[in-house]
Amino acid sequence: MTKRVTIFGGASPKPDTAAYQEAYQLGKLLGAVGLTVLTGGYMGTMEASSRGANEEGGHVIGVTCEAIENYRPLGPNAWVMEEWRCKTLQERLDRLVTDCNAAFALPGGVGTLLEICLTWNRLVIHSIEPKPLILIGTGWHMIMEVFFKELGEYVAMDNREYIAFAPDPGSAFTLLKSFLDISK
Repeated sequence: MTKRVTIFGGASPKPDTAAYQEAYQLGKLLGAVGLTVLTGGYMGTMEASSRGANEEGGHVIGVTCEAIENYRPLGPNAWVMEEWRCKTLQERLDRLVTDCNAAFALPGGVGTLLEICLTWNRLVIHSIEPKPLILIGTGWHMIMEVFFKELGEYVAMDNREYIAFAPDPGSAFTLLKSFLDISK
């Protein structure tokens, strides 16, 4: 079975922004080596990474949700090739977190932070298979450094080893290759 990589990230980036272009580049890198990309299926970095993967011949799965569409009426982006429709946000999060071999987090807001924390916590308590969780960009690295500094007694050193940091999509892809057997 083809390896699946989940990409978390913000919904707000537009095509003319650096954040959108970074997500697009990440999708292209993953699609070019035949990986399946899972995203939340909608706009922003989800659209950009879906587009990049699709244009490179990668398979794109959009994990969509009735609850989100009740909040913000929209459908999957044009580059989603397969839709996994969920009723609840919890079900959607569970699919994105569990049905992948690795996860990336691009810059984003409270939803992306939730996805990072949920994935990280499930790795710590061993309720999902071990997998890389790679946070992309200086923002996540700075946030985690403050978290470790200010609340470090709550975060065991071995728990910190479940996350990796990369400054950009290219570096994140290189890290991913060191974790997964990618033949191309």
